[in-house]
Amino acid sequence: MRPVEQGHRERYLDAALSVLFDRGVTALTVRGVAEAAGASTISVYARFGGRDGLLDALYERTFDSLREMLEALPPEGPDGFADLLDLAMAYRRFARESPARYALMFERPIPGFDPDPALRSAVVRTTFGLFIDRVQRISPPAVDARTAAYHLWTAMHGLVGAELMLASRTALPEWFIPPTDEANAEVYRRGVTAMTTGLGLRNH
Repeated sequence: MRPVEQGHRERYLDAALSVLFDRGVTALTVRGVAEAAGASTISVYARFGGRDGLLDALYERTFDSLREMLEALPPEGPDGFADLLDLAMAYRRFARESPARYALMFERPIPGFDPDPALRSAVVRTTFGLFIDRVQRISPPAVDARTAAYHLWTAMHGLVGAELMLASRTALPEWFIPPTDEANAEVYRRGVTAMTTGLGLRNH
């Protein structure tokens, strides 16, 4: 793809992200993105082939954003357990920044949209490779790092998913987690630590 054409494509994806952040997944239509980009719907069709092509490209961009956040973490130090916890906390921050973006990645908020399987495989492999690498550092020889990473991710996903769901609704009186970021971050941290310990992951 020529640099000029790539620049035009990025313009539309930036507009789509703005729509997603500001108006949510229901506004992710060809017309909505075209209006946000100050362009015509025909130009969106010309570059992405339609709504599904646009959503596939946006889906890829969201995973790229997560990967870039994880790659920007401080260099790994001598404490592999602390490094893994840092990554887990960054994952939570990413989800909290935009629940709509997180839902596009891991749920099915747009009826009828099913990302291309080859694309899903590629983005998961490249993004979660960073996660698996940190799990590998503290995995004993008898522990399969990929399986342990999957188990740990499901715990992270469940914790942050429940947090996002509760945050989207009226706070319940006397709920066992106070409705503050600090309280939820501590519950998440403890949950990740407990799962990591339970999986037998530790500094060698």
